[in-house]
Amino acid sequence: MNDEPDPAPAIASTVASVPPAFFVHAQALCESPHIGSGSRVWAFAHVLPGAHIGADANICDGVFIENDVVVGDRVTIKCGVQLWDGLRIGDDVFIGPNATFTNDPFPRSRQHLDSYPVTVVEDGASIGANATLLPGVRVGRNAMVGAGAVVTRDVPPNAKVVGNPGRIVGYVGAEPSARRDPVGRPLALAAGSRELGVGGARLVALPTFRDLRGDLTVAEFDEHVPFPVKRVFLVYDVPGREVRGEHAHLACHQFIVCVRGSVRLLVDDGEHRAEAILDTPALGAHIPPLVWGTQYDYSPDAVLAVFASEHYDAADYLRTYEAFLEHVSAP
Repeated sequence: MNDEPDPAPAIASTVASVPPAFFVHAQALCESPHIGSGSRVWAFAHVLPGAHIGADANICDGVFIENDVVVGDRVTIKCGVQLWDGLRIGDDVFIGPNATFTNDPFPRSRQHLDSYPVTVVEDGASIGANATLLPGVRVGRNAMVGAGAVVTRDVPPNAKVVGNPGRIVGYVGAEPSARRDPVGRPLALAAGSRELGVGGARLVALPTFRDLRGDLTVAEFDEHVPFPVKRVFLVYDVPGREVRGEHAHLACHQFIVCVRGSVRLLVDDGEHRAEAILDTPALGAHIPPLVWGTQYDYSPDAVLAVFASEHYDAADYLRTYEAFLEHVSAP
């Protein structure tokens, strides 16, 4: 017979004495063991057992987090926010006071879905105070949803969205670069062409001749359009809140001219972004391969002419921003 004491109680006592790696306020109810190191759960917050919260997160007063919720690292969730089943919150996300997430498009009392739509807020995005997100939307990385906005559809990466329903009003890190002189001519015309500082994209001033009979603008394909053109297409009748483009090409060059109305152009090389306002036929934009291009804020009468260096090839497209970033960052 072994007279030595059973070591199990001592081991259990030792483990129990180790303080948790995260902080929970005495007035909070944190039922989940899945809380990352350095995270803080403040007073009157309630975290259900199945929720997963990453490291160094800050869960402020009065926050409620259901079971099927994943919150990433370094996330800030301000007071009065409820995260319902189906929420996936990336790293470095900010969620402002009283932002509202929904997970049932047609809710009824005591009627529950078998499974809930997945709503995703990607890394680095910010959701403003009192914004409302409908079920199943995706907010792209680094996007900003303004205070009080109602998000009814996916938000592209880096987009700034405001209003009800939410609409894109700009992109983080990019400001419009085309302005006009006192007689209405784009300032870019004086320089001939100008690099936008994004992957070789540039604005090109097209020669324009004005007299009493009207205006005439010329594009020389061996001078202003720096590639042989194999395809031309027109984009028009685009509702003002719609976004076109949102892709990059592996091999195809594009030259874009807004021949009527106006449109805002975003170019992005994965590290830098720039914008231009195309609002005259005398101003074109060259978008080389491996530059993410987006057109938005179309005027009601806008007509966009696109000259392409290649015939249509579905395999030449990078259609998601994640695939684009992966491609341009590959060694």
